[in-house]
Amino acid sequence: MLIVDDILFFPVRSILWIFREMCNAAREEIENEAVSITYELSELYMMLETGKITESEFDAREKELLDRLDEIQEQGTGIQNEDNDEEER
Repeated sequence: MLIVDDILFFPVRSILWIFREMCNAAREEIENEAVSITYELSELYMMLETGKITESEFDAREKELLDRLDEIQEQGTGIQNEDNDEEER
């Protein structure tokens, strides 16, 4: 009977596995984007220190990057909360 169960539930398990992999790929992409933004921020500070950009250009670009970083962190928190809810079930 176990073999029949495995055969019958294989499509469902396969679809669930695909969705988990997609979720993991999205999570990794978000994490990589956060690392990229922090690198851009450090480059921005270096450009300001060396005088390659003005203070107003720095402020505008820094605000954009920090806002995007906040969005990413909120999305990451949402994903973690969903994972915790699934583990509790």
